[in-house]
Amino acid sequence: MIDRYTRPEMQKIWNRQAQFDSWLEVEIAVVKAWNKVGKVPDEDLALIEKNARFDIDRIDEIESQTHHDVIAFTRAVSESLGEERKWIHYGLTSTDVVDTAQSLRIKAANKIIAADLEKLQATLKEMATKYKDLITVGRTHGIHAEPTTIGLKFLRWYSEINRNIERFKQARQHIEVGKISGAVGTFANITPQIEEWVCEMLGIRHQEISTQILPRDLHAEYLSVLALIASQIEEMATEIRHLQRTEVNEMREGFAKGQKGSSAMPHKRNPIGSENVSGLSRVVRGEMVTAFENMNLWHERDISHSSAERVILPDATSLVDYVLNRMNRILNNLVINEDEIKKDLEMTHGLIFSQQVMLKLIDKGWTREEAYDTVQPIAMEVWNTGQHFMDLLLKDSKIKTTLSDEEVKSIFNYRYHLKNVDAIYQRCGINVEYAGAKPGSEELKWVQTKLY
Repeated sequence: MIDRYTRPEMQKIWNRQAQFDSWLEVEIAVVKAWNKVGKVPDEDLALIEKNARFDIDRIDEIESQTHHDVIAFTRAVSESLGEERKWIHYGLTSTDVVDTAQSLRIKAANKIIAADLEKLQATLKEMATKYKDLITVGRTHGIHAEPTTIGLKFLRWYSEINRNIERFKQARQHIEVGKISGAVGTFANITPQIEEWVCEMLGIRHQEISTQILPRDLHAEYLSVLALIASQIEEMATEIRHLQRTEVNEMREGFAKGQKGSSAMPHKRNPIGSENVSGLSRVVRGEMVTAFENMNLWHERDISHSSAERVILPDATSLVDYVLNRMNRILNNLVINEDEIKKDLEMTHGLIFSQQVMLKLIDKGWTREEAYDTVQPIAMEVWNTGQHFMDLLLKDSKIKTTLSDEEVKSIFNYRYHLKNVDAIYQRCGINVEYAGAKPGSEELKWVQTKLY
């Protein structure tokens, strides 16, 4: 976790002050639970609630001798108390505190990420709606395929983020969890009721069975979902990067007044935001791998996971928060170049209608093989000569035996590819009454009337 890619809200969750604050919160919750069963006197609880505190410098000083951070913490807290100090950490093992407190911080991080997801979800829905009818060329293997719409690109991402939101909700339910069950999870020196009360006080669920630590499949699942979210961000960023290439120029990231693109070339406007989130998304996926490795621990616990989690949990949550917010800013400032989109549609001289030609011939009684083998050589001639596909079809003697000139020309109409777009939007839960270009708009007129 570095400052450059960490937003202040998330940074506050993962700093050392917040770490020890959460530890103390767990310790005091346990004392409250012991008081509830009559173990800790009311007056001792009152003194602990009033006076328990710590000093980070003092913790560091003690740890330099003990080489154990939790012992250093509990001793520093005990120095702020009188005889009631004996109830601090009573019946606990270190990880009762560390794991439960870590879940509290993850819960706080999750609240931020959930809000980020909802903001990006709203942006994607808005853009899918706005550009529903803006037709563009679809590409497979990077090559022109058939027409689609700009809106459908955003609609696909909207549908994907809906799935990620559902995955995240489930992962939150699993990871926002505590354990107060002792050295090997047997409740030898504490009771299951104490654990349940503590977790209830802290607003998290209690884990049904643990060893010295919470099961690490919970953390692996959580990092997997964060990796999926980050991967969607990179998927979107990659599309923007491709469409911003000079030769394409269909989309561009916003370019602020005074912004510079290159130290050497003053003309440059680079997709730096999309490139940035692409790189950071890869980091999150790498941290997912570490989370899976952390599942393989010795017996009831070793600490090989501990050092790794001090890195991957702050990093992954901070980076996901960062890339979600940055992508949202990119989309809100995205430039859609409609002129270039229209120009690119015509770049391949009508070849994007080849399947319709083939299907038209099949509808007239041709076999699929005959239709394919007739259309393909004509299409290849377009690639080789740059002539328009429709012109070659109109001149082909074999085609003329089956299709009239009017039938051939009718195929070259972009409106054909829009006929089921509304149905797709309805499947994705968007009310198409308000979607896309307004009736009578120039954008829609161009789509509806464009003939080669």
